[in-house]
Amino acid sequence: MDDRAHATAAAPARDLAGYGLVAGSFVIIGLSGSLVSWATAPGSILLVMRFAVAAVALALVFARRRPLRDIRRPGLWPKLLLMGALDSGALLAYFFAIRTTGVAIATFFLFIQPVWVALLAPRFLKTPTEKIVFAALAVALAGLVIILLPSLLGDGSVNISAVGLVVGLAGGWCYAFFQLLVKGLTKAIPSTTIVTCECTLDALFILPLALWQFVGAGATITARDLVAALVLGLVCTAIAYTMWMDGVARIRVQHSSILGFLTPVVAPLFAWVLLGEGISLATAVGGALIVAAGVLVVVFGRDEAEGETPL
Repeated sequence: MDDRAHATAAAPARDLAGYGLVAGSFVIIGLSGSLVSWATAPGSILLVMRFAVAAVALALVFARRRPLRDIRRPGLWPKLLLMGALDSGALLAYFFAIRTTGVAIATFFLFIQPVWVALLAPRFLKTPTEKIVFAALAVALAGLVIILLPSLLGDGSVNISAVGLVVGLAGGWCYAFFQLLVKGLTKAIPSTTIVTCECTLDALFILPLALWQFVGAGATITARDLVAALVLGLVCTAIAYTMWMDGVARIRVQHSSILGFLTPVVAPLFAWVLLGEGISLATAVGGALIVAAGVLVVVFGRDEAEGETPL
């Protein structure tokens, strides 16, 4: 009895707060699609406005912590620049893939990134991927396919291009490497520094395309666009990204990436509430499988590994 009690006392407690932060952040991010659909401005312009609003808000909120004081550390800038390039590249690749392959295929390519994270984390973070992660991946991918299947079997109005498929796949890879890089950075610098730099760099990287589209397409910014940008920036980015960053620092990156499947689950719910769009049986069944996959890693996955090393 004494030995069992000692072993129980020595075992680290499950960081449910970390899982809750990550899951909550992906639920909030699921609101983004409805806001983008509601707005009228081109996607790149909304992205720049979104990240600019978030960067300013984060700089003001975290001003006393001086979030940017650590960026002068030797060797840090290249990693931060790469982080911004990977994140903005994943977003732009996703939007390009939507236009050339359709929403369903583009979403599938973006959200299969937990597969790449599970395969690459042992190499880059020295953290083995547990068997339960692969089991949860199988369940979550099955749920994602069920959700997207009606769109994949639709009227076929979108002409699928080889370039679109390659770009969509590249976007998923960018998102996977972005998560691995962020996980490594959380071991070295505060999450407030990371998220503030991320939003600032994302806005700067996407700005040239936004300006080109703004001038070339003659786009105008409406009051609806401003409202959407404010909600996207403050709620779906400043708050959600900070929650995600804090959560990722506390749990395994393989687990946090699987929880990312929650975004395509809750997105139709927000569309139903805000835009009056229906919820299909496929969405309900697929969503149940994805929630089950998240439960698997939370309940049966191992806690954060002490041996994880920064990239």
